[in-house]
Amino acid sequence: MPDQDAYPLPRNFEEFNEQRRASFIRVKDYKQAGGRLVGYLCSYTPLEVIDAAGAAGVALCGTSDEVIPQAETVLPANLCPLIKSTYGFASSEKCPFTFFSDIIVGETTCDGKKKMYELLDELKPTHILHLPQGRSRAYERDAWYEEVKLLKERLEELYGIEITDDDLRVAVRRRNRMRRAMTELYNLQTSVPPAMSGVELMSTMFAATFSFNIDEYAGKLEALAAERASQYAAGERPVSEEAKRILVTGCPVGGVINKIGRTIEQNGGVVVCADDCSGERTQAMLVDEEAPDILRAIADRYLDINCSVMTPNAPRMTNTLAMCEKYHVDGVIESVLTACHTFNVEASLMERAVEDAGIPYMKIETDYSQGDVGQIETRIAAFIETL
Repeated sequence: MPDQDAYPLPRNFEEFNEQRRASFIRVKDYKQAGGRLVGYLCSYTPLEVIDAAGAAGVALCGTSDEVIPQAETVLPANLCPLIKSTYGFASSEKCPFTFFSDIIVGETTCDGKKKMYELLDELKPTHILHLPQGRSRAYERDAWYEEVKLLKERLEELYGIEITDDDLRVAVRRRNRMRRAMTELYNLQTSVPPAMSGVELMSTMFAATFSFNIDEYAGKLEALAAERASQYAAGERPVSEEAKRILVTGCPVGGVINKIGRTIEQNGGVVVCADDCSGERTQAMLVDEEAPDILRAIADRYLDINCSVMTPNAPRMTNTLAMCEKYHVDGVIESVLTACHTFNVEASLMERAVEDAGIPYMKIETDYSQGDVGQIETRIAAFIETL
């Protein structure tokens, strides 16, 4: 077992509130017991490779404006809030997952992120996955496969282990179980009215990214899905049948669950589908557990994620329209984080696709601050009123 002094707490630990101190102690205890920890940000991170290394893959803190002023002493102010928040939590030592990570896995999804990772590497060892800009050319899939292989080799070197195909298959089965459980919960929202609040659903899924034990959290999701399905069958209706059914798409919603999701649900709507990169659009994608080349199957699954960084990215619009039909959507709200240029430009294509299908659409460009909360509430309330 590692020496107790091997994992000191941050110098400013005593200044943290009780909840944050408890989170630091939980992660410290995990590391103290010999746990391996790998931090990541993006849905393109091949989590099965991390799992197969016997490590817990945890999302880094990056969904709050609390540390952005500190980040802006290094980073430009006109940068995506997710990037600034992630760096701010790292440099301020306020995120236990960043602080105790053995290594951070980054990716070249945008220029701001890939340059921030160079600065992050000065604080914590950071491995960068070089993501292709598309997937229609054969060499792009081959190049991405090599990137996933390099990550496997980096983790093998870091931990002094060998990651076998059997290890990868076990990891694939576990992740697939988690994704099936998530999809089962999403599917409950197809009911009219839906079986649960969209804010509850989004918060539950977001919490999964901070879990150290995949099987344990998958079990919780399965139990929650069974509980909600049973309650619904018994006649419980937590959401009004009059609530307008909203699909939320665009940038990751982690930092704006309350700002957009809760505002929708306080103004006569309900979020029936979170169509962001961590929502059903991505979680419904499984890895072929029986593939002859399991590492390539993992790589292919992740490259098929429909993010706006890909060009072209028509499958995203196709998927969104399918979700609109599946969830009986009344309107689509696209959430774009400030300075996220790929989603902001692609919003024009999304608007055209959605409105051509006869579904009302609205785009909201925002950050993690509270300065525009009143304006957003006014716009969302007016939008729902027209549905």
